[in-house]
Amino acid sequence: MSYAIINVGGKQYRVREGERLLVDRVALEDGATFTPPVLLVGGDGEPKIAPSDVVVTAKVVAQAKGPKIRIGKYKQRTGYKRHTGFRASLTQIQIESIGAGKGRAKQTAGAAKPEERRAKPATGVPAGYDDMTVAHVKEAASNWDAATLAAALDHERAHGNRKGAIAALESAISEVSS
Repeated sequence: MSYAIINVGGKQYRVREGERLLVDRVALEDGATFTPPVLLVGGDGEPKIAPSDVVVTAKVVAQAKGPKIRIGKYKQRTGYKRHTGFRASLTQIQIESIGAGKGRAKQTAGAAKPEERRAKPATGVPAGYDDMTVAHVKEAASNWDAATLAAALDHERAHGNRKGAIAALESAISEVSS
């Protein structure tokens, strides 16, 4: 999936994996992840409206304030002047992954199973690697040995080519080698 349209705080945003954006204040701590409602997914073939099998995972990066907006009121010939200001409370979020979630749609009898469509993982790649999201790869990569990391990186570059997963595997390889 190359992009999705999500709903956060009553507003719609077009997002891509790895993208950061400022949204209205979300009542979560820094570092917390959440899954906003997905309104549309597109980019790979036909767009899907309100897909039930796609989940977007977002991470709260920081809480911030918007720029100061100056507001002035004035009535001529009466001496009436009032000034006030406003700064919006914002949250910076990063889109971790756009992909299939746990609530996948039921398959029809004539459709091929996902295991049949997918290329078989190379030897050394952990079991279930193709079903892992970028966030799962980041968590699990710290427990893998150098050979498994190298195999997963080769598999990711050949099949998935997800920037976040490649970066997590490369950083885990650099930690193991040092």
